[in-house]
Amino acid sequence: MTHVKNNTGNDEWYTQRQYILSAIAVMGGIDCDPASNDIAQNTVKATTYYTKETDGLSQYWFGRVWMNPPYSSKLIQPFCQRLTDLYSICAVTEFITLTNNATETKWFDSLMSVASCVCLVKGRIRFVSPDGALGKTPLQGQCFIYAGENKDKFQTEFSKYGKVLHAGT
Repeated sequence: MTHVKNNTGNDEWYTQRQYILSAIAVMGGIDCDPASNDIAQNTVKATTYYTKETDGLSQYWFGRVWMNPPYSSKLIQPFCQRLTDLYSICAVTEFITLTNNATETKWFDSLMSVASCVCLVKGRIRFVSPDGALGKTPLQGQCFIYAGENKDKFQTEFSKYGKVLHAGT
């Protein structure tokens, strides 16, 4: 059994503010956050966001998207595939997503098929729990995947978190 099988199964973890501010610096704002909630939006401040209750997978995603998808195996694949599909038809014009660096998965391959850059994070990102406390160190490392025209901005902004590689798109 892999270490990923030992995760908590809890999809309610939020991204630390510094990473959101970096995403905003690259994209100039966030139009849509398809996997969010009211607490996370205190930091993200997307123009439009969807929650578990409003079923983000069935909603319209558009423009500049920030996504920290639910990491459970039954949800991460459809969220990442939807993002890739909407970027491919230009409904999503630019995106940054924060995921595990699970290069062996279909969902990771899907994201990388449209990626402009990827930031391989040094160490592991600790996420914020619903009560506002910083969570324990996760079981796996993370990466930021970017798709869009602002490769240089992404390189400049995200290189402080790890190694930025330009993808072949």
